[in-house]
Parts: sequence; C-alpha cells; structure tokens
Amino acid sequence: MKIAVLGAGHVGPVIARLALAAGYPVTIAGSGDPSRIEMIIEFLAPGAVPLSAADAVADADLVVLAIPWHRFPSLEPAMFAGKVVIDAMNHWPPADQPQGTSEEVAQRLVGAQVVKTLNHIAYQDMEPPAGHAVGLAGDSPDALRVVSEFLSRIGFEPVPVGSLFDGRLLEPGSPLFGKFVKELS
Repeated sequence: MKIAVLGAGHVGPVIARLALAAGYPVTIAGSGDPSRIEMIIEFLAPGAVPLSAADAVADADLVVLAIPWHRFPSLEPAMFAGKVVIDAMNHWPPADQPQGTSEEVAQRLVGAQVVKTLNHIAYQDMEPPAGHAVGLAGDSPDALRVVSEFLSRIGFEPVPVGSLFDGRLLEPGSPLFGKFVKELS
C-alpha cells in the first residue's frame, strides 16, 4: 500500500516516519514546489519522497490530510476520487461548526472514503506509538478496515468511535481530544 501524506509541518513528517518504519512507501507534499521541502523531509522523514500534492495523491492507496484546516479548500477534490483519505485536520481555534471536519471533507471530496483519526493526539506524543489506542471514525466499513490495518502496522491500537458524525468526539473541545483513547462506553 502506498501512502501519500499531504502536509510537511508538524504532523505530516511524524506520520511519514511511522509509515516508513512500518515498511510503507511514502510520498509527502507541502503547499508549494516539492523542492522547497526536500531538505526538511530528508531530515524529518528520511526515505519519504517529496512530490506535488497532485502527484503524491495520484499514485497513493491511502492519503493522509495533515494540513492546516484553512488550506483544505485549496485542494482539487477530483484527485481524491476512489481514495481512502485520513482526515487528521482540526478547526483551529476550535469552532462551533454545524459539521465536524471529516463530514466537510467527505462532502467536498466526492468519491473518497474518509476516516477521521490521528487528529486528537499531539504530534510530539505520536512517537513512539507503543500500542497507544487512537480513535477512528468513518462511514465506510472498507475504509475503516484499511485505516485500522494502517494504524496497527504503524504501532497504534485503533478504537472505532462510530460514524463520521461521531468523529466530532475526536475534535478540539471534546473529552477525547488530546488523549489516547483507552476505552469507550
């Protein structure tokens, strides 16, 4: 399975490192020319290949959105059709929105299968994953299975929290935000 990470800030390189360590081929994209992030990626995620967002997504089986929320509208929705997409984004500052981020992502990326995860823990707490439980939410059983396998392989214990609507439980302001999920009742 090929992984594309969109976002070369804090979260993206950590996810790329974990995926590389688990044996996945990884591409990573920032918001501009890939040459602008080559040195950063060489240092923060050695082995990841910097590409444009379009090129990274085109060849990926799983796409991780680890970009600032305000940059999401700049992505071309059609390039995500048929892809499994992890939404690791958050509204900052926390917003009282009619929908959670993943519901908005799914609505905009028609044809993609969106799963909310990895947004509720700080990037500095992701390494080493050491079996820490992370929540995931989604509407597609197939996408949830793919993402669960990915999370397990990179060292986390995936814990389903429900549908994309329920993914709000993983967003800022919720009781699970900023914590590893231990158990849900």
